[in-house]
Formats: sequence, structure tokens, C-alpha cells
Amino acid sequence: MKNRPVNEMKITLPSLPENEAVARGCVSRFVSCADPTVTELADIRCAVSEAVTNCVVHAYKNAPGPVYINARLYENGRFTVQICDRGCGIPDVALAMTPLYTTDREGERSGMGFAIMQTFSDGLKVSSRVGGGTRVFMEKYLKRQP
Repeated sequence: MKNRPVNEMKITLPSLPENEAVARGCVSRFVSCADPTVTELADIRCAVSEAVTNCVVHAYKNAPGPVYINARLYENGRFTVQICDRGCGIPDVALAMTPLYTTDREGERSGMGFAIMQTFSDGLKVSSRVGGGTRVFMEKYLKRQP
């Protein structure tokens, strides 16, 4: 099949603050086999950090819950990563994606997570259901190295 990934990684981590670095490291190591540029790798690391941090800070209010990460590499240099949770969900995704908007009024959150994800990816899709969790899908096209 033409659109089948040539490599795929699936991991599940609890939404603990220390696992943001674990997720970032696992995804960056996975995509490294495609020989991304330093800039591409930095972009992917930052976008993944933001998505996982959203799960840690916003998805589960009272106790940690699962964060699902599915990364895929395609022959044409396309890289995708999907980060999902089963948390509280987002009532208004469009509002949540507005720069500087945050529901964490007591924390030190800037409300720039989705804007950062969008800036560092070639495509971003966010879907959510209140009480049913959130799905963040990002894609990046890696430049072919000579």
C-alpha cells in the first residue's frame, strides 16, 4: 500500500510531569532514524513537549491518566505523531487554540501551546469531546538529505 508507514512507534505513559521529557526523547529518537535536520528535530521535540504537557496539565484533574503516543514515518519523508488522552476534553477547541487563551489561571501557563504546535508542524488537527478526551495529530515533512 502506498500510504503505509515504513516504521511506527506506539507508547503509553502516565500523565506525570517527568514523562513529558520521556515522550520527547522517545519520539525524537524514533524520528532520528529518518535523518532529520537539526531544525526539524528541534521542531518535533518542541511540538511533542507542548502536546504532552497539555495532557499533564489539563486533561486529568485529580489523578494521572494515560497519554497515548503514536508516531509514524513514511517513505516520502512524512512524519506524523498523534497524542491522545482520555481526560476531561476541551469544550471549545477553536477557543482553546486561540493564542494566549488558557484555563490554568492559577498556574504559569502562557496559553501558547497550540500556537507553538502549529508553528513547528506542517499540519495540526485537534479533536476533543468533553468527558471523552482529546486527540492532537501533527505532521511534518522531513527534507530529504542528499
